Amino acid sequence: MVGGGVIGLATSLSLRRLGTKVLVLDKNQPGREASWAAGGMLADSECEPSLHPLAAASARMYPEFVQLLEDESRLKIDLRSEGTIVFPNNVPARCNASVVTSEQLRELEPELALAGPALLLHERTVDPRTLVAAMILAARHVGVDVAAGAEVTKIELEHGHVVKVRTRKTTYGCGKVVNCAGAWAGQIGPVAIPTRPVKGHMLELAADLHGHEHSSSSATHPPSLPVSHVIRAGETYIIPRSDGRIVVGSTLEEMGFDKRVDPEIIRGLHDSAARLVPKLSECRMLESWTGLRPGTPDRLPILGQTDVEGYYISTGHYRDGILLAPITALVVSQLLCGANPDFDLSPFSPGRFST
Repeated sequence: MVGGGVIGLATSLSLRRLGTKVLVLDKNQPGREASWAAGGMLADSECEPSLHPLAAASARMYPEFVQLLEDESRLKIDLRSEGTIVFPNNVPARCNASVVTSEQLRELEPELALAGPALLLHERTVDPRTLVAAMILAARHVGVDVAAGAEVTKIELEHGHVVKVRTRKTTYGCGKVVNCAGAWAGQIGPVAIPTRPVKGHMLELAADLHGHEHSSSSATHPPSLPVSHVIRAGETYIIPRSDGRIVVGSTLEEMGFDKRVDPEIIRGLHDSAARLVPKLSECRMLESWTGLRPGTPDRLPILGQTDVEGYYISTGHYRDGILLAPITALVVSQLLCGANPDFDLSPFSPGRFST
């Protein structure tokens, strides 16, 4: 498995549970790129139409997916089911939502500055950082080998079949390789993959309005949250965490592999969030960061076997990598084990870009 983000880790765990020997190679620390930087909204209604069957199935899988990870890792994952309040322009008709009046909105979110009507989407959120941490612990528990700092430089072939993976330090023999390297997937041969990095700025605030230090004890006695639902309005979203953190995002920037944080953009995100929920202007900033989402020309993931025997692609999940992790792990595991996938993967075939 090339790439130790949420897609690579979830697929590795799925394969290992089926009895397959798995090695994960990550150029840095597993889970520290786009997965670590994500917001964690499991917003299946926002996907491209051809992706919606996969996304909806993956969203339904999440409670069981998280429960299994918690059992294997002994780590609690922050999965919230309060839903999302969205002030829509064009919300897909397929979304599972209820109309919320202005009066109902004041009861649900008294600190929200906007009036209704709005929509309440019945969707979940997950904290990607606790999710990835649990995946790494679960991988160790079930016997997945994970190599950090293992930058893949070449996939070696014999007679058109994958036989080895070469890193900067050593070489590993193998029969099958899955490229899950996210925005970096296109830098690995032997098949051209049209992925590109799409940068996003994010901000994290503390819901402690009185200046107390944010500590590990907040997980037991979290401060009162200014909002309990995810709030989405325009390009701004506000995601509450159960321990009192508030995540604000995000931007879409075509900046190549530049991961530098722009303080002006971060201030703009904070200002936008405070216009929606004025109390957020009083919250302390805990952290700001950027992430590089793996984009593709048609905004769909690339899933499946390539023309090279033994070489598979599982990347290009763009803004939906966290959401799609359970279903991607399932269908890619089915492919590698020689079974017919539960879903039609032809819209996501690596071969669709060959012309």
